[in-house]
Amino acid sequence: LELKRMSVSREQRGRGLARALCREVLGFARARGYGAVVLGTSMVQVAAQRLYEGQGFRKVGTSYPTLLCTLVNFQVFHYRCDLGDGN
Repeated sequence: LELKRMSVSREQRGRGLARALCREVLGFARARGYGAVVLGTSMVQVAAQRLYEGQGFRKVGTSYPTLLCTLVNFQVFHYRCDLGDGN
């Protein structure tokens, strides 16, 4: 399952909503038999990186999605969370 574009408004940040949303996505995927959840986030989204790593995601790669990104050294980090069977 791919998690795309998860966001919490600035006014609501710091309340644990992103962690709760992330846990919900992982539970949803696990309950439906997915083996893993994958996502990408940019190198400048440090808070997102910490969130995902704290939820069990691990960095599995990096990419430069466009030529411009390559030229300015702007990376996208790819993450994966293996789910197991919940036992």
